[in-house]
Order: sequence, then C-alpha cells, then structure tokens
Amino acid sequence: MVSSIAAQGVISAATSLTNSGSTSTQPGNFLSLVADALQGVSAQQSAATAAEAGYAAGVPGATLGKALVASDRATVAWNATVAVRNEVVSAYQAVMNMQF
Repeated sequence: MVSSIAAQGVISAATSLTNSGSTSTQPGNFLSLVADALQGVSAQQSAATAAEAGYAAGVPGATLGKALVASDRATVAWNATVAVRNEVVSAYQAVMNMQF
C-alpha cells in the first residue's frame, strides 16, 4: 500500500531524529510517541493485508468478515493519523504567522 510506504518513511525519519544527539530518548518524548503511533498504523495495515491475503488464498479460519474488519480498522487508523497531522500543521502555521 502507498500509505504503508509513506508511514514507513515517516517512522524512519522520526527514529533517526530520536536517535540523533539533538533530542532525548525519554519515554515521554514527542518523536517516540509519533513513531509508536505510526508503527501501530503500519501494524494495522499489515494485519489487514495479511487478512485479505489469507481470505483470498482460502486459509482455514480466514473469513471475509475478518478481512473487512481489519481493512476498516487500518483505514480508520490511517485517517486518524492524517487528521492529527493536519491539525499539527495547522497549529504550526498559526504559530509561524504570529506577530511578536
């Protein structure tokens, strides 16, 4: 999926920033929270892909319902991630447009 590739790119960027000397690697670090959230979205997308492939291959126990639910969960997770990103960008732009 294209969104999975994009998420992997953001995860690697966040991880490289977190592991550089310029930021701390404390458990409450913003970049680690972002990386964890994106890894969760990526895991949801991987689970959906596996469920869909299992149903298509006729794996015992794999049902259309399970595949659809996994796909919907991945879609909701991705849409929530995009919504949060849009809010963060909007807040950043508002701060940058402030007159001091």
